[in-house]
Amino acid sequence: MYAIVEYKGKQYKAEKDAVLTVDRISEKEAKQGDTVTIDTVLFVGDGEKVSVGTPYVKGAKVTVEVGDTFKDKKVLVFKYKAKKDYHRFHGHREQYTHITVKDIALA
Repeated sequence: MYAIVEYKGKQYKAEKDAVLTVDRISEKEAKQGDTVTIDTVLFVGDGEKVSVGTPYVKGAKVTVEVGDTFKDKKVLVFKYKAKKDYHRFHGHREQYTHITVKDIALA
């Protein structure tokens, strides 16, 4: 069984015991080891039976456990304008959190 969930404005395919990489979850939202219930489920399928939401499947919930927070590889941004002697070089590292899918439930 798998589900397509919307979390923090992005969509993820969630399967039982799968580890997903999502945008950083702050300490105010949930700490490492906490469980979070996601109820914005767009699609649930188990091979034979399919449930599609309009926009969300009623009563469907995905329970996840919050893992560690980490920084991804550095993203480099280079701005350049020809013949104007304009060069800007900027870099940053995005922060992400691992979450583990524990359960997918239909009502």
